[in-house]
Amino acid sequence: MGVESFYFEEISLLITHYNRSVSLERLLKSFEERKIRFREIVVSDDGSQPGHISYLEKLKPRFGLTLVLAEKNGGLANNINKGQRAVISPFTLYVQEDFIPTEKFARSLTDGLKLIREDPAVDLVRFYAYRQHPYLKPVRDGFYEMRFHFWRFDTYQFNCYSDHPHLRRSSFLTKFGDYTEGIKSDRAEFKMVISFLQHKGKALIHKDFREIFIQENNAAEPSQISRKELRKHLQLSDSFMISIARTIYRNIKFRLDYLFL
Repeated sequence: MGVESFYFEEISLLITHYNRSVSLERLLKSFEERKIRFREIVVSDDGSQPGHISYLEKLKPRFGLTLVLAEKNGGLANNINKGQRAVISPFTLYVQEDFIPTEKFARSLTDGLKLIREDPAVDLVRFYAYRQHPYLKPVRDGFYEMRFHFWRFDTYQFNCYSDHPHLRRSSFLTKFGDYTEGIKSDRAEFKMVISFLQHKGKALIHKDFREIFIQENNAAEPSQISRKELRKHLQLSDSFMISIARTIYRNIKFRLDYLFL
């Protein structure tokens, strides 16, 4: 029995890329092997090294890529902005090049597309997360609405938006604004998190968010996101006092950002 094929005519696949052309090829091959096709595949590059650009040009005819190149590195925010503007389909599947879809992806995307088409209020359908959102409302087909309650304590509820693999309307930037350029990528993502909540964005997430995509980095093409060692220490520390202080700080800061950012 052969693998079922899927063609998503209403969806453009948007992939942001920077110096990881082998990882990009692996992602493209994984869609090909699962017989998943899109109306177009837009690869937005952030000023990669010449060797990687040459490799992108070789991949272009094989996978039918639309390449959106940059003369210099402008940061992840700029890379997403220019890539999104190049999309021609009503919906965008955004995936970074270090992810791989599993056998559950095609069916989950099919169900997610139905939900976002049927409900104009839905802005985002997510397929990956590091942990479960604390406040969920069942929808159907394994999807839940991510709810935000300003006065509740768990700060992870702020993360209704994420740069992790998701389906969104291609008019996303019109409603929520451009990603803020000229700042660090994690800060730009956080500002979009806040904008999404301020504009009353509605996000859904699949219950199997750990099983639809796999994130893989290798030594040859490591993650391009770096953080200061002190920040790493604070994030990973088991110290009870540091954990309590960090939680209080985030609860105050996130709410001030929501109100005034």
